[in-house]
Amino acid sequence: MSFSFNFDVPALTTKPDDVDENELQNGKKGNAAKSVKEDTKPAEPAKEAKEHVQPSDPHFLLRDAVTETVTIGALPPLHFLNETVFEKTASERDDGEEILSRTAEQRSDLISGVYEGGLKVWECTYDLLELIEKDGETFGGKAVLDLGCGAGLLGILALQRGAREVHFQDYNSTVIEQLTVPNVMLNCQEDDEVDSEDDKERKGKGKIQEEGGCKKMKAKQEVKDDDPPPKIRAVDLSQNPVLAKCRFFSGDWSTFLALLQKENPHPKYDIIFTSETIYNTAYYPVLHETLHRLLAPDGLIYLATKSHYFGVGGGLHLFETFVEQRGVFSLDHRWDGEEGLQRHVVVLRFKTVKAT
Repeated sequence: MSFSFNFDVPALTTKPDDVDENELQNGKKGNAAKSVKEDTKPAEPAKEAKEHVQPSDPHFLLRDAVTETVTIGALPPLHFLNETVFEKTASERDDGEEILSRTAEQRSDLISGVYEGGLKVWECTYDLLELIEKDGETFGGKAVLDLGCGAGLLGILALQRGAREVHFQDYNSTVIEQLTVPNVMLNCQEDDEVDSEDDKERKGKGKIQEEGGCKKMKAKQEVKDDDPPPKIRAVDLSQNPVLAKCRFFSGDWSTFLALLQKENPHPKYDIIFTSETIYNTAYYPVLHETLHRLLAPDGLIYLATKSHYFGVGGGLHLFETFVEQRGVFSLDHRWDGEEGLQRHVVVLRFKTVKAT
């Protein structure tokens, strides 16, 4: 799987006005805070948030779907749509945002302010899954938010491990409708309903890699142009109790937060997952505000990230400095990779437990 970024498009979707001014005054005026303010240029109107209803005909999204599966240690297998096939069938998909055609034309996995990378499963997501497996984290009875969810693997895992409810959010509505929702539905089915016998044989030959002492089997189906895609058995998912625990949202973080705050009471989450979301310093104010307002008083934020994102300048050091200056969260390193472009998993929690 190849990864590429295109940071030449200057349009941004966040503005300094999206942030609580009292917090700006309370924060120190250090270099990191200045850099975020200076980098936040006048932007296009924020992408309006909306909640996506579950499809009336869920079979349609899974018809002729080609899947792959990732299994990490003792975690349950996670099924998701095959990325290659998804790209090849882009022209056949409902895409009002036209992000599928634009990413293909520009050969880019990110167009800032237009498409924020949600069609890819990025490396740091696997890092966070491995940490969850290592720590034996369970989610029984908890409310979970998968922020910037993309394929939704983190939220799906929380569902499979007993979360009370899981909300999925991504910038693009196409990602939610064409990728996240189908992936959740895939994992609502039993394994023998998802896989044909041929698929099971393929997955039995999956490649096993040793990473940090944790066996990760990422078994991909071999897809050829002249091969008919494996069929998924039609299953009535409309009344599935797992789906009843889910809500799906798209839009800019500022409008997503505003949408939730209209609810009385508005949701608070025991666990917030966010992976590969701090690549652009211009997004830090609204991301921080969203985390601040939606985290439960004793909740945890799991953030998976690279040390540095070349071409745009974001990364863990700048975000860590930004968080420290705000004084709202403590930040603890839970895993630090040592090879190549270093990757990390950190946990944020409120410094003082109080009602917000």
